[in-house]
Amino acid sequence: MEKEQNGLKIIKINNEANGQEIGEDLQSASTDIGSEVGEQEKKALSRPAKQRYDLRQQEKGKEVSKTLLINKLNYTNFQDKTILINLRHAKYDRTIILHAKPQPCSGDRLDCLWAETDGIQQKLKSYKLESFFVPDGQKLILVEPELIDISERGISLNLPHTCYEVSSRKRIRHACQGITVQLIQDSIIFSGSLLDFSAVSFHIELISSPPQTFQWINPESTVNIILSDEQEALYTGECRIIRQTWGQKTRKFVLEPLEYSIQRYKPKEYRSTRQAVTPAPDIIFKHPFTQKITTLKVVDLSGSGFSVKEDENNAVLLPGMILPFLELSFANGFKVRCKSQVVYRKAIDDERGDSLVKCGLALLDMDIQHHVNLVALLHQADDPNSYVCSQVDLDALWDFFFETGFIYPDKYEFIQRNKEQIKETYEKLYTRKPNIARHFIYQDKGQIFGHMAMVRFYENTWLIHHHAARKSALNRAGLVVLNQIGNFTYDSHRLYSLHMDFLICYYRPENKFPDRVFGGAVRNIKNRKGCSVDSFAYFHYRKKNHNKSEIPGYWELSEINDEDLIELENYYEHESGGLMLNALNLEPGKSGHDELSKEFRKLGFKREKFLFSLRKNDVLKAVIIVNISDIGLNLSDLTNSIKVIVLDSDEFSKDTLYYALSTVSAKMDQNEIPVLLFPVTYADSVSMPYEKVYNLWILNTQYSDNYFRYTKRLLRFV
Repeated sequence: MEKEQNGLKIIKINNEANGQEIGEDLQSASTDIGSEVGEQEKKALSRPAKQRYDLRQQEKGKEVSKTLLINKLNYTNFQDKTILINLRHAKYDRTIILHAKPQPCSGDRLDCLWAETDGIQQKLKSYKLESFFVPDGQKLILVEPELIDISERGISLNLPHTCYEVSSRKRIRHACQGITVQLIQDSIIFSGSLLDFSAVSFHIELISSPPQTFQWINPESTVNIILSDEQEALYTGECRIIRQTWGQKTRKFVLEPLEYSIQRYKPKEYRSTRQAVTPAPDIIFKHPFTQKITTLKVVDLSGSGFSVKEDENNAVLLPGMILPFLELSFANGFKVRCKSQVVYRKAIDDERGDSLVKCGLALLDMDIQHHVNLVALLHQADDPNSYVCSQVDLDALWDFFFETGFIYPDKYEFIQRNKEQIKETYEKLYTRKPNIARHFIYQDKGQIFGHMAMVRFYENTWLIHHHAARKSALNRAGLVVLNQIGNFTYDSHRLYSLHMDFLICYYRPENKFPDRVFGGAVRNIKNRKGCSVDSFAYFHYRKKNHNKSEIPGYWELSEINDEDLIELENYYEHESGGLMLNALNLEPGKSGHDELSKEFRKLGFKREKFLFSLRKNDVLKAVIIVNISDIGLNLSDLTNSIKVIVLDSDEFSKDTLYYALSTVSAKMDQNEIPVLLFPVTYADSVSMPYEKVYNLWILNTQYSDNYFRYTKRLLRFV
């Protein structure tokens, strides 16, 4: 299915499981350790001249002009690289390769300086010039020059009119910079550096530190390696030893990775919808091993990852490798930056018969605003009437809220008293796109048919609210925005910057639609650590003064401590066993951490949280949570409320509770404060008047498969 958006053609693609990489012939990709020349070059260079020409003809090497040769030599000089001088022993059929730095060249004469001069004098006595090679990608340019002069400093040559291409190794090895290696085998760790790599092998050098000896490494057993730069580990994996040198203090190894796919995350039944975009975006990144800028074409992408194609012989992506900084670049100038990891690699053939590999990458983290921009693009591609955090006509939105009955008369009484503050809050929410809030809208021809929003109100928890749809389109728009939030959750919950371990929402159990969706999910999943509901008695407390003399001295109201939270945890596990304490950040050791309030303040919003313990004779009776936010952040004002969790109802009257509410309400500005009381049975037992019951629904996003399985089935029958 094709769609157009902002000049980009987007095609929905069926989900595809991570592929298993096909094994490769490593021998053709391996290198002769201690030399920059691979096995094929070494064999070719060690043969007599006639056989070498036969080899060149068999590989159909084409002629290279002197002009092109000079350009390649000058490029080599510009890059501070070397050419390979091939010398043959005067008596024995043996060749050696010396590295030389070509100097600027403009005519027939080429002057070179030796890259290393140690032992050069002895070599020049026994060896004579035969040819030289210029590396050129996957080819070598073979040149047979005339010798002008050779010394301990360098060599001067007269270039021929023509030279030839000869085949190089099957895969290019990429030289590496600043990458340290740890090789681990049976609790023994050797350290060293990564010299170069190809898509199917690593070339490393290790150092032994006494009492270490390389005899400790069993070449018949596998090893694990860790590749790191100065900041972080970039690759870990199990490898097989292919070859090694025999040095005592330093030793070089060629290693082959054993796996060509990894399982970054727990396998999911429901996955993000992948889209093919035309023109396809590119990924641009500085390769963490080589420090070179790399650009690859994207095959498909979603809100949780993407895949790319690269040439098999010049591949630079390895399954398991971390790319700390990557940019997705679209043709219209839209760019997204992220941290990602390669999760699979598999061989494919394109239409022209070229050998390519397809690599899948998973998003590890992304700037929260970049992520919502990407997700908005993909949601629009899936349905052109679905919008994520788009610009909204606030007058049209308010009209929608009133027309759908989302703002009913009793709720409007609260809104009317605070309408100027609420209007200001919504102007900030819907025009500034703060990273603590998301809204999802289904609209057609400028008219809003469905709306749903969410706000990150606890450290790792997002509150879903404001779900409304026009009655004429309820079966469509209401479910579409619900599905949008589900898809957004899947794309987001694994990213650290989103802090989305839990989703929560409040609903009244008598409301059929939310009870069918959210309550039905709990009943269907049947695992309270995956999805749970807790019921609260809801009423408004009106501020009034209480004298401390009204409460006996053996009652104490104080700030909460970890011992109280441990007691709360014991009580809640016995009473409910759900997710409320985790989602509301009421776990021991976390009460003093409130980075989210700082984030709210930075964005121009208000969020505060205060925790209190109410004790009688040192026995914990209740925990009180005071949440303060901008008026109307939630239109039922549940984000600007007091929660009371009663652990022990013995000798705990409603008058004592009112006293505690009077004391803690001093933290709040309004005179009429929403209160949520848990459990409802306590309110009933002390004849506490309340207006309604609210259910607090919580989803652990690690259980998203169970939730999607239920809601997808629900969508088919509505």
